[in-house]
Amino acid sequence: MNNLFLRVSIWVYLGIFFAYLLGPLVIMAITAFNSNGFPSVSPWECFTYAWFSELFQDERILNGIKNSVIVGIGTVIMSVTMGLAGALILTQVWPKLRATYYTIVIAPILVPGVVLGISTVVFWQRVNNWLGLGPDSILADGLFLTIIGQSTFIASYCMLVLVARLQRYDLTLNEAALDLGATHTQAFRKILLPFMMPALATSAVLAFLASFENYNTTTFTFGDYPTLTIELAQKVRYGISPAISALAFIIIVLTVFGALTNEALKRRKELQAASSGDTVKKVDGGFRLPAILSRNPAMIALIALVAVIGLSTVNAMSHNPAQCIADVKEERDMQRALEAETNLRALAERRAAAAAARAAEAAANGETPEETAPATGGSSQTGGTGAFGNVFAPTNLDGAEEESEAEDNAPASPFGSVFDPGNLSTAEPSGNN
Repeated sequence: MNNLFLRVSIWVYLGIFFAYLLGPLVIMAITAFNSNGFPSVSPWECFTYAWFSELFQDERILNGIKNSVIVGIGTVIMSVTMGLAGALILTQVWPKLRATYYTIVIAPILVPGVVLGISTVVFWQRVNNWLGLGPDSILADGLFLTIIGQSTFIASYCMLVLVARLQRYDLTLNEAALDLGATHTQAFRKILLPFMMPALATSAVLAFLASFENYNTTTFTFGDYPTLTIELAQKVRYGISPAISALAFIIIVLTVFGALTNEALKRRKELQAASSGDTVKKVDGGFRLPAILSRNPAMIALIALVAVIGLSTVNAMSHNPAQCIADVKEERDMQRALEAETNLRALAERRAAAAAARAAEAAANGETPEETAPATGGSSQTGGTGAFGNVFAPTNLDGAEEESEAEDNAPASPFGSVFDPGNLSTAEPSGNN
């Protein structure tokens, strides 16, 4: 009983954990196929591929992807190079200085990205001014500043990966190569570098991904070259579109495929060692797979991805959501008209109820309905005062006696009688004839 409860608890925990971890990604991927103008799963309108077409027609997004790739390649080159140099020095430095050196090299990871971005811009701007260069020099270029700013902390991640690999390296291999007449450069290129190749590939992928998704540092350094994260942040600020969900779906698919391919490549050697070397392999009662599939799971993943893309393309060519979208629009218009009619009917009922209440109150007080009619802004002679009192009532606009009395009782003008009508009348001409 206890074992059953423990198993159920573990499965419930795993379900909640993966729902929390992957739920937002799944929901965002689904919104990429909904025809609703705002990314949403409910209400579901029509299945469409239109947002993918809109994504590939967005010049800002495409330009951001291009800049992100350029920055990522530059960051990979600088970060992996600096990380390898730092790892080699860390394994060969004097042991008493190793802890201090390690702390200095790892420090950029602990510094906030905002501080790194601002300090990068300020430092290289001072260097640019000190060298007497203009604002269009390479030191003030957005691509250069972004690559330098990101490499300052991404190189530390690369160094940690490479140090873990170097700790398993046998230094006697270098000594044997040197004893056999090889130079230090040849020993590094033919012995150490092949040994470090898996770690170099891992650190390169890590550096590219960290550069591709970086925002805090890039937001201060991009200049005239906004990356994809900058463009997405600006689009979300001024209004989100399901085209962003389409981009997220593509990134998720590529990430999952890359992870599966990486895992398949790791297990490739194990499968090759376990295979008998034949061109075919028995699976499930005599069914045989070609050797290229039985020994290379990455090829299976690639074929599955190509199949999914092919089926999606065929479905996109045969599926026409125009009629569905037109039906949804017509249904929405009818619903709005029905709501407007319902609101008007409710308003008429409220007015009728108010009129009935006033009539009942007038009957109870012994008044006629005309005496209790609501005022209409003071335009009626018998009505009550409006919002402006009785200023515009006809009785207030007539009566010469009242006007003359108002003129006699009016206070003196500060300009005297200069502007009186009598003084402004036409005078006799006084000129020489």
